[in-house]
Amino acid sequence: MSLCKKKGSGYPAGLHAHQDYILYQQNKRMGKVILASASPRRKELLEQLLGDGFDVYISSYDERQVEGCTPEELAVHHSLEKARNVASHLQEGLIIAADTFVVCNGEILGKPTSESMAKETLQKISGQKIRVITGVTLLDIGRVLEISECETTLVFMKDLSPREIDCYIDTREPFGKAGAFAIQGKGALFVERIEGDYFNVVGLPLFRLGRMLEQMHAEYMLWGGKYP
Repeated sequence: MSLCKKKGSGYPAGLHAHQDYILYQQNKRMGKVILASASPRRKELLEQLLGDGFDVYISSYDERQVEGCTPEELAVHHSLEKARNVASHLQEGLIIAADTFVVCNGEILGKPTSESMAKETLQKISGQKIRVITGVTLLDIGRVLEISECETTLVFMKDLSPREIDCYIDTREPFGKAGAFAIQGKGALFVERIEGDYFNVVGLPLFRLGRMLEQMHAEYMLWGGKYP
């Protein structure tokens, strides 16, 4: 539904329209935004949109492989379960949850926890076109409303020499990163180009998140409580 909004105000101009008024009141009762993630990168990205107007509540959901799922379906599944896990501990709020995969030649690449794993992963993505897939879920606890979507970005990696791989591992940057590289760090030196949302590669597709907030009629959260 499209709302008629008064420029510069925090409420719809047509408050005589009962449906608009009810929607406006629902939005105001949505409560605080909660980021269901331990990722400092997602926290930084959300700060670009909301400043410090959100809380962080780390999900205890145990991510496991689900048989028969595509990488896209699995990313959405994990994001949804993270959001539901956090929602079970709270009374109100709008939860944002996400899960990001790097896929190379059909294989989901995890986050390396050792130098040997990091080297193996970097060797796999060397010279390859990889897919970075993020599942995103918004969950409004008060309205028991869920929206889940998926974003995919293609990343074209340069050929990596053994020396480049060793030097990069020495920076410790590959550890804890899906696909063993960080495009927002020195890993940018290995990326020839991308097709799609850069922020998705970092861990949270901001454009899609904005569109999802619009679907929730919660875009006022992006503009200091005002409707754009």
